[in-house]
Amino acid sequence: MDDRARPAGTEAPHAELRVGVVGVGQRAPLATLANRPGVARVVSCADPDPRGRKDARRLFGADVVVHERYEDMLGDGLDAVFVLTPDHLHTGPALFFLDAGTAVFVEKPLAIGVEDCDTLLAAAFRSRTRLYVGHNLRHLPVLRRMRELIDKGEIGTVRSLWCRHFVGHGGDFYFKDWHAERAHTNGLLLQKGAHDLDVIHWLAGGYTRDVVAHGTLAVYGDNQRRPARTPVPDGERMPDWYDPEIWPPSALRDLNPVIDVEDLSMMLGRLDNGVLTSYQQCHFTPDYWRNYTVIGDEGRMENFGDGIDGDPATVKVWNRRRSGYRQDADLSVPVPAQEDGLHGGADRALVEEFLRFAATGGPTETSPVAAREAVACAAAATTSLRTNGTPVAVAAPDPALVDYFARHQTVRPPQAREMRETRETDGGPAS
Repeated sequence: MDDRARPAGTEAPHAELRVGVVGVGQRAPLATLANRPGVARVVSCADPDPRGRKDARRLFGADVVVHERYEDMLGDGLDAVFVLTPDHLHTGPALFFLDAGTAVFVEKPLAIGVEDCDTLLAAAFRSRTRLYVGHNLRHLPVLRRMRELIDKGEIGTVRSLWCRHFVGHGGDFYFKDWHAERAHTNGLLLQKGAHDLDVIHWLAGGYTRDVVAHGTLAVYGDNQRRPARTPVPDGERMPDWYDPEIWPPSALRDLNPVIDVEDLSMMLGRLDNGVLTSYQQCHFTPDYWRNYTVIGDEGRMENFGDGIDGDPATVKVWNRRRSGYRQDADLSVPVPAQEDGLHGGADRALVEEFLRFAATGGPTETSPVAAREAVACAAAATTSLRTNGTPVAVAAPDPALVDYFARHQTVRPPQAREMRETRETDGGPAS
């Protein structure tokens, strides 16, 4: 971290970043990618669950310091920390380490409510501590190809963007543990959809300002035919019960005793740049992938396969002539299979970017403001679908925070700020 951006009384980073992990659960393998000799090393972990503490040593080595409370990590000389707790527990540790001057990586979604998101942005601004959010799909190869084609003007100006998310393993992944409860996720339109809504905003170049949505609990709410289940035993995680051979979804058993989130959701949005969007999410399809369709005023593009599991994918573009249905697109861009199976290499790129950002700052593909906007959009859409499709406005963040994060979390130089304030006082245009 640049000493000028570091709070008073804190030390400059070590030559090799000392990294901590809060929450050693399902997402903890992401942090193993931070073990890079000469660059960074995970030296400290915290988890209230005995299994998490045991896994910390398995994942990060016998020398890692392991705590039950994240507050006890403060004496471990950390330069950066990964917050990988369940969603509703992101805010506490993230605020703690931001205030301590330790660069923070928060797994997506940033929080489960827009108020907590704004609190975290304000804390990063106040403390001048670097904040990063793990929206790894911005590093997914197939989506990067789509963004490049948009930037090249292959479909003209983007006018509409649709996303269909087929969540084929939704029952195992989201309806057997804490994900099934509003208190822990708000809803799956937020928990699962924050990824896609961030991508929609990224590809379309704007943020949602009003939404309407409908949703229902169509399949996993029928517990009458399923044996009752007690809460998930301490330490048990999704890989312990995951069975892809069970079909149809109604045959799944041992669902969470509380299920009050939707398994089928559809929303429409209008962005601040006029782009219209649509997002659909279904948790009981036989297939598991995302399909994005981007429509411009000079063409259309669509991905076939998403490469999340490292499989090959293709982006097709129709932009030369009108026709009926045809598979032979005017431009086909193959996206080869990725050897790194962690989200098609996106996780590795994400961690590398965070470590570089924690050490030296600078631009990043991800954005804390964009992460906040994804949560705000999803929360508003969830309110809409639970009030029978009532239109809901999405409030914009504080302009001062937007400006700060747009400059990659650096403070405007005092001289430039004074000149700007003088022009505004004199009635001139602000820069």
